[in-house]
Amino acid sequence: MIQYTANPWQSYKKVATQTASPGQLVLMLFDGAIRFLEQALGGFEHEDPGEFNLTINNNIQRAQAIVDELNNSLDMARGGEFAQRLRGLYNYLDRRLDESNRSKTPDGIRECIERLGVIRGAWAEMLSGNTDPTEALHKAA
Repeated sequence: MIQYTANPWQSYKKVATQTASPGQLVLMLFDGAIRFLEQALGGFEHEDPGEFNLTINNNIQRAQAIVDELNNSLDMARGGEFAQRLRGLYNYLDRRLDESNRSKTPDGIRECIERLGVIRGAWAEMLSGNTDPTEALHKAA
């Protein structure tokens, strides 16, 4: 008898993360944070208060965990001013998401999606070999 995994998508994601380069893993983290924040925005459409709060809260917390991981993975010794600026931005994003979660307002979530999208785009451009990350961020801003 052949046994299949319960969810082929989970198997694909596991293989993708195991075979991705460190740069691709960072890109996947940005994608995940953005996806969770978009799902949090979807929570504002729920009429049931429980669904409303749970959807927003859970997805913001997932995005915050990713932002924290990105922040903690910064190499402050070698990253210089660039790493310091990213740390400041990640801390700001975390505060904005916390505010949005407590007040259950979408503005901070939208802002974070936009800012993460800019960084994600710059990171993807850097991975493509076309430019260094600081140039990509300046072009994206």
